[in-house]
Amino acid sequence: MKIRSPLPSRKTRLEIIPLIDVMFFLLASFMMVSLTMTKQQTIKVNLPVAATSQKDFKPDMINLGVNAAGDVFMDTEAVSLPELAQRLGERHRRDALTPVYISGDADTRHADMVKVLDQVRRAGFTKYAFNVRAEAAGGEASAP
Repeated sequence: MKIRSPLPSRKTRLEIIPLIDVMFFLLASFMMVSLTMTKQQTIKVNLPVAATSQKDFKPDMINLGVNAAGDVFMDTEAVSLPELAQRLGERHRRDALTPVYISGDADTRHADMVKVLDQVRRAGFTKYAFNVRAEAAGGEASAP
């Protein structure tokens, strides 16, 4: 004999709202992780030490490097100052708000760094900064 319940039977249904919440969370997580995964393409220089330094790099920036001999590099490619001015001018016409980061070796002459900075200013960029290495924790930066 089959015993029936006095309550009407309900059809089983799948709740979709929690699934949508989980999918939005995963999407946001993957977006945040992908934004932090950037590859910086610069030459290796011995950066000077500073107490305040910027550690976050964005993919939409221009990296300039000056080594101890005074050679200028745009990303990893060596360029002359006139060629640098031409490339910066072309890049400024495409995106004027791109930040420019200048990395100089600790032994680089000040005049060489100023020449690169002058080319950046002439190209019309208003957002530029010098890259430095973060100061060691608990220690003082030593002057050469």
